[in-house]
Amino acid sequence: MRIRMKKLVFFIVVSLIIGCSVKEKPVFIKVDDVKIMSITPDTIHLNANAFFKNPNDIGGKISTDEIKVLINGDEMAKVSSEVFKVPARQEFAIPLKVVIPTKKVFSSEGGGILGGLINSLLSKSVKVQFKGDIKYKVLGFSHIYPIDKTEDIKIKL
Repeated sequence: MRIRMKKLVFFIVVSLIIGCSVKEKPVFIKVDDVKIMSITPDTIHLNANAFFKNPNDIGGKISTDEIKVLINGDEMAKVSSEVFKVPARQEFAIPLKVVIPTKKVFSSEGGGILGGLINSLLSKSVKVQFKGDIKYKVLGFSHIYPIDKTEDIKIKL
Protein backbone atom coordinates (compact mmCIF):
# COMPACT_ATOMS: atom_id res chain seq x y z
CA MET A 1 0.00 0.00 0.00
CA ARG A 2 2.81 2.37 0.91
CA ILE A 3 4.60 1.76 -2.41
CA ARG A 4 1.42 2.53 -4.35
CA MET A 5 1.00 5.79 -2.45
CA LYS A 6 4.60 6.82 -3.25
CA LYS A 7 4.06 6.02 -6.93
CA LEU A 8 0.82 8.01 -6.95
CA VAL A 9 2.49 11.04 -5.30
CA PHE A 10 5.40 10.80 -7.74
CA PHE A 11 3.00 10.60 -10.70
CA ILE A 12 1.03 13.65 -9.48
CA VAL A 13 4.20 15.72 -8.95
CA VAL A 14 5.58 14.81 -12.39
CA SER A 15 2.20 15.60 -13.99
CA LEU A 16 2.10 19.01 -12.32
CA ILE A 17 5.64 19.81 -13.43
CA ILE A 18 4.92 18.79 -17.00
CA GLY A 19 1.58 20.58 -17.05
CA CYS A 20 3.04 23.81 -15.76
CA SER A 21 6.24 23.73 -17.79
CA VAL A 22 5.25 22.47 -21.23
CA LYS A 23 2.37 24.74 -22.18
CA GLU A 24 2.73 24.47 -25.94
CA LYS A 25 5.05 23.38 -28.70
CA PRO A 26 7.86 25.69 -29.83
CA VAL A 27 6.72 28.01 -32.61
CA PHE A 28 8.38 27.57 -36.01
CA ILE A 29 9.11 31.04 -37.39
CA LYS A 30 10.94 30.56 -40.69
CA VAL A 31 13.90 29.19 -42.62
CA ASP A 32 16.11 32.09 -43.59
CA ASP A 33 19.69 33.25 -44.10
CA VAL A 34 20.21 30.87 -47.04
CA LYS A 35 23.72 31.54 -48.37
CA ILE A 36 26.24 29.97 -50.69
CA MET A 37 29.31 29.67 -48.45
CA SER A 38 31.81 28.29 -50.95
CA ILE A 39 32.16 26.62 -54.31
CA THR A 40 35.10 24.28 -54.93
CA PRO A 41 35.79 21.83 -57.75
CA ASP A 42 34.36 18.99 -55.57
CA THR A 43 31.54 20.58 -53.55
CA ILE A 44 29.13 23.47 -53.12
CA HIS A 45 28.51 24.49 -49.49
CA LEU A 46 25.20 26.13 -48.47
CA ASN A 47 24.11 27.33 -45.03
CA ALA A 48 20.66 28.28 -43.71
CA ASN A 49 18.96 28.71 -40.33
CA ALA A 50 15.61 27.39 -39.10
CA PHE A 51 14.23 29.89 -36.55
CA PHE A 52 11.98 28.94 -33.60
CA LYS A 53 10.64 30.45 -30.37
CA ASN A 54 10.18 28.27 -27.28
CA PRO A 55 7.51 29.70 -24.91
CA ASN A 56 7.95 26.87 -22.38
CA ASP A 57 9.73 26.89 -19.03
CA ILE A 58 11.80 23.88 -20.04
CA GLY A 59 13.77 23.07 -23.16
CA GLY A 60 13.78 19.94 -25.24
CA LYS A 61 15.52 18.54 -28.27
CA ILE A 62 15.08 19.18 -31.98
CA SER A 63 16.47 17.14 -34.83
CA THR A 64 16.21 17.17 -38.60
CA ASP A 65 15.66 14.07 -40.62
CA GLU A 66 16.78 14.23 -44.21
CA ILE A 67 15.55 17.64 -45.26
CA LYS A 68 15.79 17.67 -49.06
CA VAL A 69 17.68 20.47 -50.77
CA LEU A 70 16.46 21.26 -54.26
CA ILE A 71 18.23 23.66 -56.57
CA ASN A 72 16.14 24.99 -59.45
CA GLY A 73 13.68 22.15 -58.75
CA ASP A 74 16.22 19.30 -58.82
CA GLU A 75 17.11 17.39 -55.63
CA MET A 76 20.81 17.86 -54.92
CA ALA A 77 21.37 16.84 -51.30
CA LYS A 78 19.77 15.96 -47.96
CA VAL A 79 20.40 17.68 -44.64
CA SER A 80 20.46 15.82 -41.34
CA SER A 81 21.81 17.50 -38.24
CA GLU A 82 22.82 16.39 -34.80
CA VAL A 83 20.22 16.67 -32.04
CA PHE A 84 19.96 20.33 -31.00
CA LYS A 85 19.17 21.33 -27.39
CA VAL A 86 16.27 23.78 -27.23
CA PRO A 87 16.68 26.62 -24.71
CA ALA A 88 13.76 27.48 -22.40
CA ARG A 89 11.78 30.68 -23.07
CA GLN A 90 13.97 31.91 -25.94
CA GLU A 91 14.14 32.36 -29.67
CA PHE A 92 16.75 30.12 -31.25
CA ALA A 93 18.07 29.02 -34.63
CA ILE A 94 19.10 25.59 -35.82
CA PRO A 95 21.92 25.73 -38.37
CA LEU A 96 21.31 23.74 -41.53
CA LYS A 97 24.51 22.93 -43.44
CA VAL A 98 24.44 21.43 -46.90
CA VAL A 99 27.26 19.94 -48.96
CA ILE A 100 26.38 19.29 -52.59
CA PRO A 101 28.76 17.11 -54.60
CA THR A 102 29.55 18.87 -57.86
CA LYS A 103 29.32 15.54 -59.69
CA LYS A 104 25.54 15.70 -59.02
CA VAL A 105 25.51 19.08 -60.73
CA PHE A 106 27.52 17.92 -63.74
CA SER A 107 25.78 14.53 -64.07
CA SER A 108 23.83 13.92 -67.26
CA GLU A 109 21.01 12.36 -65.17
CA GLY A 110 18.10 14.58 -64.26
CA GLY A 111 17.68 16.21 -67.66
CA GLY A 112 19.95 19.20 -67.78
CA ILE A 113 20.74 20.22 -64.24
CA LEU A 114 23.94 21.82 -65.50
CA GLY A 115 22.03 23.81 -68.11
CA GLY A 116 19.72 25.16 -65.43
CA LEU A 117 22.67 26.14 -63.27
CA ILE A 118 24.40 27.85 -66.19
CA ASN A 119 21.22 29.85 -66.76
CA SER A 120 21.23 30.65 -63.04
CA LEU A 121 24.83 31.86 -63.26
CA LEU A 122 23.94 34.06 -66.23
CA SER A 123 20.92 35.51 -64.43
CA LYS A 124 23.03 35.69 -61.23
CA SER A 125 20.26 33.98 -59.24
CA VAL A 126 19.53 30.40 -58.11
CA LYS A 127 16.34 28.99 -56.57
CA VAL A 128 17.10 26.94 -53.42
CA GLN A 129 14.36 24.96 -51.67
CA PHE A 130 14.52 23.19 -48.28
CA LYS A 131 11.79 20.54 -47.89
CA GLY A 132 11.34 18.00 -45.07
CA ASP A 133 10.60 17.68 -41.35
CA ILE A 134 12.08 18.99 -38.11
CA LYS A 135 11.18 16.98 -34.98
CA TYR A 136 10.78 18.39 -31.44
CA LYS A 137 10.79 16.16 -28.33
CA VAL A 138 10.48 16.86 -24.60
CA LEU A 139 9.39 14.52 -21.78
CA GLY A 140 7.46 12.17 -24.06
CA PHE A 141 5.77 15.02 -25.96
CA SER A 142 6.74 15.40 -29.63
CA HIS A 143 5.77 17.47 -32.65
CA ILE A 144 6.83 17.45 -36.31
CA TYR A 145 7.29 20.73 -38.20
CA PRO A 146 7.00 20.42 -41.98
CA ILE A 147 9.53 22.69 -43.72
CA ASP A 148 9.06 23.93 -47.29
CA LYS A 149 11.10 27.08 -47.92
CA THR A 150 12.10 28.35 -51.36
CA GLU A 151 14.37 31.32 -51.82
CA ASP A 152 16.05 33.00 -54.76
CA ILE A 153 19.70 33.50 -53.89
CA LYS A 154 21.78 36.13 -55.66
CA ILE A 155 25.08 34.76 -56.90
CA LYS A 156 28.01 37.11 -56.34
CA LEU A 157 30.87 36.44 -58.76
